[in-house]
Amino acid sequence: MQTSSDRHEYPAHWEADVVLRDGGTARVRPITVDDAERLVSFYEQVSDESKYYRFFAPYPRLSAKDVHRFTHHDFVDRVGLAATVGGEFIATVRYDRIGADGTPASAPADEAEVAFLVQDAHQGRGVASALLEHIGAVARERGIRRFAAEVLPANNKMIKVFTDAGYTQKRSFEDGVVRLEFDLEPTDRSLAVQYAREQRAEARSVQRLLAPGSVAVVGAGRTPGGVGRSVLDNLRDTGFTGRLYAVNKALGEGEKELGSVAAFRSVRDIDGPVDLAVVAVPAEHVPDVVTECGEHGVQGLVVVSAGYAESGPDGRERQRALVRQARSYGMRIIGPNAFGVVNTSPDVRLNASLAPEMPRPGRIGLFAQSGAIGVALLSRLHRRGGGVTGVTGVSTFVSSGNRADVSGNDVLQYWYEDPDTDVALMYLESIGNPRKFTRLARRTAAAKPLVVVQGARHGAGPRGHAVRATRLPHATVSALLRQAGVIRVDTITELVDTGLLLARQPLPAGPRVAILGNSESLGLLTYDACLAEGLRPHRPLDLTTAASAADFHAALSHALADDTSDAVVVTAIPAVGEGSAGDADLAQALRSAAAATPSKPVLVVHVELGGLAEALSAATSTAPPSPSGAAPQTVTGPARQAADAAPRRAEGAGTRPGAGTASRPSGVAPPPAAAGAPPSAGSAAPTRAGASDHVRAAVDGGPPAPVAPPEGAHLIPAYPASERAVRALAHAVAYAQWRRDAAEPGKVPEHEDIDERGAAALIGGLLSRGQGLTLGAADTCDLLGAYGVHVHRALPAPDPDTAAEAARTLGYPVALKATAPHLRHRADLGGVRLDLADEERLRRAYAELTELFGAPAELRPVVQRMAPRGVDTVVRAVIDPAAGAVLSFGLAGPPSQLLGDMAHRLIPVTDRDATSLVRSIRTAPLLFGWRGSAPVDTPALEELMLRVSRLVHDHPEVVAVTLEPVVVAPHGVSVLDASVRLAPPPARDDLGPRTLPAY
Repeated sequence: MQTSSDRHEYPAHWEADVVLRDGGTARVRPITVDDAERLVSFYEQVSDESKYYRFFAPYPRLSAKDVHRFTHHDFVDRVGLAATVGGEFIATVRYDRIGADGTPASAPADEAEVAFLVQDAHQGRGVASALLEHIGAVARERGIRRFAAEVLPANNKMIKVFTDAGYTQKRSFEDGVVRLEFDLEPTDRSLAVQYAREQRAEARSVQRLLAPGSVAVVGAGRTPGGVGRSVLDNLRDTGFTGRLYAVNKALGEGEKELGSVAAFRSVRDIDGPVDLAVVAVPAEHVPDVVTECGEHGVQGLVVVSAGYAESGPDGRERQRALVRQARSYGMRIIGPNAFGVVNTSPDVRLNASLAPEMPRPGRIGLFAQSGAIGVALLSRLHRRGGGVTGVTGVSTFVSSGNRADVSGNDVLQYWYEDPDTDVALMYLESIGNPRKFTRLARRTAAAKPLVVVQGARHGAGPRGHAVRATRLPHATVSALLRQAGVIRVDTITELVDTGLLLARQPLPAGPRVAILGNSESLGLLTYDACLAEGLRPHRPLDLTTAASAADFHAALSHALADDTSDAVVVTAIPAVGEGSAGDADLAQALRSAAAATPSKPVLVVHVELGGLAEALSAATSTAPPSPSGAAPQTVTGPARQAADAAPRRAEGAGTRPGAGTASRPSGVAPPPAAAGAPPSAGSAAPTRAGASDHVRAAVDGGPPAPVAPPEGAHLIPAYPASERAVRALAHAVAYAQWRRDAAEPGKVPEHEDIDERGAAALIGGLLSRGQGLTLGAADTCDLLGAYGVHVHRALPAPDPDTAAEAARTLGYPVALKATAPHLRHRADLGGVRLDLADEERLRRAYAELTELFGAPAELRPVVQRMAPRGVDTVVRAVIDPAAGAVLSFGLAGPPSQLLGDMAHRLIPVTDRDATSLVRSIRTAPLLFGWRGSAPVDTPALEELMLRVSRLVHDHPEVVAVTLEPVVVAPHGVSVLDASVRLAPPPARDDLGPRTLPAY
């Protein structure tokens, strides 16, 4: 490595793995003196045309002087990076710092010339774009602010690399050469370009794993049974459409097949490409298999082998080595310790997993970090997929195991543009990069629903997972995910319930719910459940137990046509009277009524009574007289005439979430579906369902037949309990509201009185004293004041005379406070005296405090002018190394400290975020005139929070701000105490070049 005195230490932190445009990976690293032979070999494989474009003249080979120049760098003024695959160079980039006259220079010169060379076989893979991001980040680190590049006009590919990067540019043409100059400071456009490239590359890398043209199972046993043989048999039996190979190094000389599948002793022996290898050999043999796969050109691995990070420190190091080895060959890994992957597309039919049956095809994407939970989710979706509604199944399934490489973030990138996935369900036990997950989730949720349940919420994550440290409690992370549009649920049952509704039904336009059915009690339970979930239910409509299918059809049609309802819950118990609805007739009646008004969601709560149905068969009606209030009203056949007379709701009032969103831009709500439009392709098979499985299949207790409704039928989810149906509906209502809000995002206000430069100068001066410090009162007031946040002065009072002098300076009435750590913000302990109108009362209060709590040196008393009375609140901001900058709000004292009633938003906070933040806490009514009290000035409170958000966003060195208490009065707010902590800002990988997590 570099050893000369004029060179800096090798910058290992510049090494990174990147995903390229085609989904493969490459390693980016600095070029060193040890790379001379690699550089010469690389250059020999570059075409004469590419060499001409690089050097503006024929340049068939590198001289010894060239090799020395291109491999000897000081890593400051001269830097070279290489992209490697399999240890060999596939592209290089270098910069040389120059002065104003274009000659070599050192700092403080802040411009550099940059040049690329990409091997022809790897052009078009996005290698140059990735290298530009990395060399730009290196240059910024070394004080370079601007790149210059000279390109021949015919070199359109390289010109496009520069012009598409999104940086602020100047372009000129001189002496037959195009000269490009561009600033390296990231812009909104450059970040948007970077994120778009990241999305395409990571989505493609997952697509290569889920839609391979050929699969080899390495470790397939010679006899049935065992992990490898089970995966091989599952791939064969479910009809994988590509080429399938078995690999077993113990095959005999004459053995050519395993289970009717072509078999080989090594991947190297396979005549033809292998896109995906499923590795099921003991962990100690995996490195040899990875080498074979890498040398054969395998694109990706699913490692089901165990014995890695989940087994302890030795296994963790083995896992790191596995990832490094696979990435060196450009391969991505699912696993290790993975359950496998599934793709139900008829063009693929991939079951590279331990699931013995292929899941029913459908529109739900499923990701699970746990194999056991993955099995449970597949099983529940299989049981619940039929029923009243017809078929709803899985599009793709990924079980990531230890998620050493491919994670939920990568799968989200794939689902975002996958036309076969309308709803994404995820079981997560850890979030390795919460900041990135939140960004991807927000974009995905704007196009299709994302439902997440998180395990290990109250303890450490699984041992196999690499998780970034975070100081935020789980409740805060959950709140931030909800802000990003994630539908957070608590159980896998709730995950499936919600996913089925979102996959089958349009989003509700609001919280108003109509309830109808043939059971009074079930209707009342549903009504109560709606109230508990914050919905607005109408009085339940009791059709009586004698209701026929026609009665259900008429009542549902009436409810759907009613403009005062946004969703309908149908409750049904088995038929008990002559002429009452049978299951098949009921299913057909509900489907036809729902299809006539497809803009509103319909849910069915169906209770299976079993043997009680026969015992109750003699009953003709169980409806009591209709009382007032929430009790049901009895309606029978005439409801049909009312439905016929009712006006139809306007067409296009709702949409089925996720349908047809593949080409929709992020953040734009889908267009409404026309009434009567057929469901999207793949939502139902064109076969007729039969018998009572239509209803009973959705109940967890009974196995369903894989039935489907007639062509064009509306898909209606059925639930075995009211509370489950209503909980799923409540999630859909909240998500629909988020989608509407996201379509019109708020703005970060510009405040003309903010002194950003003055604050930056103050922060720089303060940080020069040390790496991290909590500011004193004067510096805190100065820094906050630069952003228009004014803290009430508090003067120290070490003795009664000084206290009296402070009160005269501030003006009566005043407050006397003890600021010792154990008494700070604890008015309940008696350390505060308020409304002291004169010196006599002040001196008396001073004596009481010192008598109760000790000497003034212990109490640290201060005197402060009284603020207008109002509601005491707390505003906090913190920069978390994993989640990013977070703004929090709550009421001061027990509500926030004891009950944890705090709301959170990611910074920068918009005006809409601030408005919702104030209203998100459970105790918010205290701010809006609860029980006759005067409403307080919430607009002033929102402006205060916006200013704090701007401070932290503009100056990441401000790592913590606490304003407590903030007294919100009927007119204005008063900040009575504040603390600010400064530190060097944590590294933000979301602003740097694209990289995969380091191993």
